[in-house]
Amino acid sequence: MGSTRTFKIASIPADGVGKEVVAAGRRVLDAMAGQSAGKFAFEWTEFPWGCEYYAEHGVMMDPAGLDTLKDFDSIYFGAVGWENVPDHISLWGLRLNITQNFDQWANIRPVKFLPGVTSPLRKADDTELDWIVVRENSEGEYAGLGGRNLSGRGPGNEIALQTALFSDKGCERIIRFAFDLARTRTVKKVSSVTKSNAQQYGMVLWDEVFQRVALDYPDVRTESVLVDAMSAKFILNPEDLSVVVASNLNADILSDLGSALSGSLGLAASANLNPERRFPSMFEPVHGTAPDIAGKGICNPIGAIASAALMLEHFGLDDEARRLEAAIEAATAAGRLTADIGGTSVTSEVTEAIVEALSSTLAAV
Repeated sequence: MGSTRTFKIASIPADGVGKEVVAAGRRVLDAMAGQSAGKFAFEWTEFPWGCEYYAEHGVMMDPAGLDTLKDFDSIYFGAVGWENVPDHISLWGLRLNITQNFDQWANIRPVKFLPGVTSPLRKADDTELDWIVVRENSEGEYAGLGGRNLSGRGPGNEIALQTALFSDKGCERIIRFAFDLARTRTVKKVSSVTKSNAQQYGMVLWDEVFQRVALDYPDVRTESVLVDAMSAKFILNPEDLSVVVASNLNADILSDLGSALSGSLGLAASANLNPERRFPSMFEPVHGTAPDIAGKGICNPIGAIASAALMLEHFGLDDEARRLEAAIEAATAAGRLTADIGGTSVTSEVTEAIVEALSSTLAAV
């Protein structure tokens, strides 16, 4: 037998239901490691950063936190934000601090329709739907450029500038990432999304780079769609989608729409990738901290557990990732659903149903 591969994971539950779903994901991953016959194991280190940490220390994370995190194999993140901290401070102080400094420029957000989960989209009842939103994660509208000025001129005279940044390099690497991903899928198609009719500089550059990169992938079908038209397409013609690539803001919004169409934001997984692996990548559910249900044990852990499957894939454990996805589907098909998707199960019951399903998927994959 070969030696055990031990993955060092930094766990950052952060705030609200983030603490509950990260615990659920860790339970599932440790169960998988226990079933691996020594093939792999996880070494967890949990960090207390978030809004509670801010209340005590005045910062969202330890000032030396990035130096600490860079030595881990990956980061498993919960959710950030609470009423005691303005949202722009909590987001930029923790999550974006990590993604920007670790150049996690590729964000992938699969849109999956699970058995047993009712979608508000009627077409999902009899049409196979499955697509991935690829989000540029390092620049665009979230580059953090701009400022507020002229407040000294008196009330009503202040101005605010928020500048979107589009670089040829940044556009090319995320677009090429989307094409490479499309080549791995049954339907080899990339849909590029901009608003270049109104945003005539950065997004026209994006369109031009997309056209240039597409020449290197003659086997992949393409289309360029304005973001408002793509919002309609998500609802009216989602069967025509495979890989959707868009800027930071547009992909953020579209991926939430896709998750809502699948049944709930609680189902949505994501991966913030540094594809060159110079820094650790970070895996997190898309949903927020859900203050209304935090601490009640009723939140949906599937988004976090599905994010764990993306982490397994990142580690090269593709078979194990497929096993975990199959276990999630088995649990939802058996009716183990939380309240947000029409069920009565609590967080722990859904988690344990997935753990139990893993044993049966072990022989099937």
